[in-house]
Amino acid sequence: MPSESEERTAEEPCRLTVTREGPMLVEGPVEVVLDDGTTVRSDRFTVALCTCRRSRTYPWCDTSHRRRSRR
Repeated sequence: MPSESEERTAEEPCRLTVTREGPMLVEGPVEVVLDDGTTVRSDRFTVALCTCRRSRTYPWCDTSHRRRSRR
């Protein structure tokens, strides 16, 4: 039986889409390890990760970046 690392290399790479003024889109399911060591998981087919840290549901994007005033 292959180890977990060997199994991942045989699969397609995970796709990340960086948006200019919004979240980072990740093809799921995903597991995110936060800076405090907490692990959160989403089984959705695409996950929006917050990059502005304004989200009340961090690390998931709740579109809080849209309320920012633009100059």
